[in-house]
Amino acid sequence: MSIPSAVKSTPIGGRQQLVDYLAAGEKPREAWRIGTEHEKFGFRTDDLAPPTFEGERGIRALLEGIASRYGWDIAREGETPVALTRGMANITLEPAGQLELSGAPLETIHQTCCEVNSHLEEVRSVADAMGLGFLGMGFQPKWRRDQMPWMPKGRYKIMREYMPKVGSLGLDMMTRTCTVQVNLDFSSEADMVKKFRTSLALQPVATALFADSPFTDGRPNGYLSYRSHVWEDTDADRTGMLDFVFADGFGYERYVDYILGVPMYFSYQDGRYIDLAGQDFRRFMDGTLAALPGTRATMKDWADHLTTAFPEVRLKQYLEMRGADGGPWNRLCALPALWVGLLYDDEALDAAWDLVKDFTMAERHALRDGVPRQALKLPFRGGTVRDLAREVLKIAAHGLRRRARLNRNGADESIFLEPLIEIVEADQTPAERKLELFHGAWGGSVDPVFREFAY
Repeated sequence: MSIPSAVKSTPIGGRQQLVDYLAAGEKPREAWRIGTEHEKFGFRTDDLAPPTFEGERGIRALLEGIASRYGWDIAREGETPVALTRGMANITLEPAGQLELSGAPLETIHQTCCEVNSHLEEVRSVADAMGLGFLGMGFQPKWRRDQMPWMPKGRYKIMREYMPKVGSLGLDMMTRTCTVQVNLDFSSEADMVKKFRTSLALQPVATALFADSPFTDGRPNGYLSYRSHVWEDTDADRTGMLDFVFADGFGYERYVDYILGVPMYFSYQDGRYIDLAGQDFRRFMDGTLAALPGTRATMKDWADHLTTAFPEVRLKQYLEMRGADGGPWNRLCALPALWVGLLYDDEALDAAWDLVKDFTMAERHALRDGVPRQALKLPFRGGTVRDLAREVLKIAAHGLRRRARLNRNGADESIFLEPLIEIVEADQTPAERKLELFHGAWGGSVDPVFREFAY
């Protein structure tokens, strides 16, 4: 839900207002939608280098080309184009120019997959003429951090200066990672809590299934999802498995208290970003920030602040599933299929919760800490994560079949789980497949990945 302009500028009167904002996301089942987001790395097809913002083959020219050819509106920061909008969908820029589609809220995975495909076709038709390509992986396989460009967005400048103060991999998170995520609705506080707990406990399974970031600086890095590892040393104040979600009494209020404890990055005032990195949002509510004396936080500031926490599952006015590496187009459709199958069917949600409800805190952390390196092969409860993933996919498939949202050929949404079922049956993640090629047919080079796995 977007904030009405009259509300955006309303100073926050107290904590209850923040709780009410989250609760306003509640929707009846018939209004539940699926919002899919994915990021991808751009590269120049001749030398594989990431495109800069300016220049004939730059990201700015790409955005302007897509806008003029396909009817997108350009959003600007000052005079600088930084995003495109069309209807309920947006194309935005990550810090190093990774291109992100934030899709419209849609009713079915069939519609989601059509949206993804048409987006990739639009991007490709403009990028091809510029000698640019795009790659879906979890981590930049070839280029060093210092070789990555930076996009001219005010919030990224603030984050770039703050990240090294709170972790060693935050700049890598910003410039060298890509993800696919899905945003899903809830009907009540109790429904939100059950979905949050279930999806948070199972997020490592998604990380394992989608593991596709085995290279750093052109070499194997010892991980299968290095992107997931990067989050472990980005900023402990705003990442992780959120143990309090599983505690008795969890709900909107407890999440608000968590977000209030997350240090700020910025406030957007009069068309520019004010650096408030490390500051306390509570003091901003009171109007006692030294950088903005007398200025009190508004509901727009609260909405912005909610986006600056990066846990494995994030609550806004919907729930965001954040555990997966980016990948090829069919896995961009598989990720929403997985979570819709688990969370949008009552029987499936019950079964998924039954699967995880007796996980201990230690087990949840062992899964989160272990899957970046071992993925499906991580030992768990006398078996492996592969066994857990197989059970999860069965539950999701049953949930999608019961939803019975059919395409024109009469197929339900469970068809989109096929790439994940293949991964489990082969017991080989996308990362392991690429490592096999690296040590074999690719002759120890990552360069072929840009040709063989580009969109």
